[in-house]
Formats: sequence, structure tokens, C-alpha cells
Amino acid sequence: MANYDVIVLGVGGMGSAALWHLAWRGHRVLGLEQFGLGHDRGSSHGATRIIRKAYFEHPDYVPLLHRAYGLWAKLEAASGHCLIFKTGLLLFGPPTGPVIAGVKRSAELHRLDIDEISPGEARKRFPGLAPADDMTALFEKDAGYLAVEKCVRAQIEQAIGHGAEILPNQAVRTWSADAGGVTVRTDRDTYRAGSLVICAGAWSGDVLRDLGLPLEVRRKAVFWFEADRNTYHVDAGFPTFCFDTADGFFYGFPVIGNEGMKVSQHSGGRVVDRADALDRSVHDDDLRPVVRFIQAHLPGVTTRVVKHSMCMYTMTRDEHFIIDRHPDHANVVITAGFSGHGFKFAPVVGAVAADLVEQGTTEEPIGFLSARRPAVGR
Repeated sequence: MANYDVIVLGVGGMGSAALWHLAWRGHRVLGLEQFGLGHDRGSSHGATRIIRKAYFEHPDYVPLLHRAYGLWAKLEAASGHCLIFKTGLLLFGPPTGPVIAGVKRSAELHRLDIDEISPGEARKRFPGLAPADDMTALFEKDAGYLAVEKCVRAQIEQAIGHGAEILPNQAVRTWSADAGGVTVRTDRDTYRAGSLVICAGAWSGDVLRDLGLPLEVRRKAVFWFEADRNTYHVDAGFPTFCFDTADGFFYGFPVIGNEGMKVSQHSGGRVVDRADALDRSVHDDDLRPVVRFIQAHLPGVTTRVVKHSMCMYTMTRDEHFIIDRHPDHANVVITAGFSGHGFKFAPVVGAVAADLVEQGTTEEPIGFLSARRPAVGR
């Protein structure tokens, strides 16, 4: 039986980050992935993810975002790859709605640079956007997007470069923990380590069945549409954007390279019974609200889909993450329930997981993400 200091279960965005930090700190670490490395079966694919600091979801995320920005820069320097693109973010919504109010609250508490502009000025600066006159527009110039697959690959490369072993195409069947360490059994072999870090994404509910975590997996359709490149291309200075509308919350990116424009709905989504049986075909109710949004707010984007992808959001009841030690096993660390807004935090989640393995605690402010909070705990 092979023995390690730490086993990381799952090598997506969070798992690859944990492997990077643990290996960089000198641990003998094993990563187990049920699919191939850099796969598109979970929640760490789709070309881009928005990164931003003025966090409407909760102001306590902002210190974690400051650390994440620094770690992404460190990963860029170490890997030699461009990973973060600061195009700016325009966010539109009702002036008294929770999104606009939440952004303003985080910006005020943490002294973030946010500009409020009129819908008319937003239309003038970015003719490809058509916000309603009764919307408030906020611009965060330090925001932008991450190249998601490149980020995962860079973290994997750094982990391997620092001595991590990663075994793809091994599905975990069971795991157990005691005071002496952890045992993980896959469909191919059995492994032993002092500690375990669980980064199972949409499979977290199954892997952590002993806790009965109230996790709900939602199927999310992601689309790329044909668009006017002169208006919407990243080289033309077009930003990332979000719209909080009566029909839902929508987001999009500038056209990158020769692809279409990525536009999708963040809110809603069908509940998935089994993550490994995800319906990856497009249905009318997936596309219909996104088409309505495009017709209302993106005048130079057609409704012709040039490609699509399926992703999964693993939701907690309060839509905040779970980053903590297992309530019953001090040598098991849980990272789960990223609720559709977690990827931007990947490197700091990896660093925190390494802290919890080494020290049982961390200096990062993760108390509000406890596995023992009322919305999650038993």
C-alpha cells in the first residue's frame, strides 16, 4: 500500500490548487482524479471565469479575494502563462436590489475602487450594452476574467514540478479516517496518508455522505453566440459584465480570439440527481431566457449559438462555501459547496487547505465558511 503525507481527492480548480500549495510546502502529496486531467465533466472548464473584488455575496470574501489576486499573480510568474485579464466589470441592476447594494457595501467597507455611472454613460462608453434607464451601473476596473483551463493546468504543472504525484482516471470508492491517518480506496488501488483534502466538486455530497451535507447540484448551460467583433472583442476594450434583471441574473465576457461571445444565466438551473449522469444536451428552457436577455441588452449579439457547454453548481443553502476540517476527523479537510462563484478563489482555497492540514487552523478569515454553521452543520 502506497503511503503519502496528504491525499487530495479531486484535481479540478480547488484540488489542483491544494496540490500546488502542499507540494510547494514540501509535503509528499498524491492527487486522485476520476477523469482525465483538465477534463470538462465538472465545474472547472468553459474558457473563462469572472474575477472581481467588490463582492455583493458577502463583504467577508473581500480579504480572501485580495489574497487570491496575489496568488494568481504568483502563479502567472511561476508558470509563464497569462491567466488573469483585467478588462474591468460593468454590473447593472436595480438601485435598491441586493446586488447593487451588496457591491456598494463591500466597496465601502474595504475601500475598493468602484465607479457609479449612468446607464446613458455606460451605453456611450460601451455601445454593445443596452441597460435600462432605471438601472444603476457600477464599474470595477480591477475586475476581469480568468482563463480557467489554463489556470488549472498551471496549478497542476506547479504541483508536479514540486514533487506531487497525480493519478487520473481513478474513481474513489471509499475513504476512512482514524487517529493514525486516512485510507482511500479507488477502483484500482488503495492508498494511505496522514491527511486527506476533499475537493470533490459536484460529487461532494456522495463523498461526504456521512455528514449529510445539504448540497444541491444544479445543471448550468453555458453558451457562446455569434457577435460583432468590432464592438465586443476583448481587443476593442470590451469588459466583462453582469445584469441583475427581473428575468434573472446574467453574465458575459468579451469575444476572445475567434470564438463567439460567452453569455449565460447565473440564476436558476435544474437540480441534478447524479453528477455522473448530467444531461449535456440543450433544451428550449435553457436557451430561452438567455435569448430574451440578449435581445433586450446586447444589440450587436445574434441569437445564433456557435457552441455550448454544461457546468454544475454545487449549492449550499446560504450559497456560501464550506472550507473547514471534517467535524469528526481532524485530519480530513473539506472544500465544497462553491455555489457557482468559487473558482476565482481557487489559489487561496488551496493555501487555506494546506494551512488546515499543517496547523489545524489558518490566518485567513474563513469563520463564516464553517462546516458547523447553521445552514450547513448537523
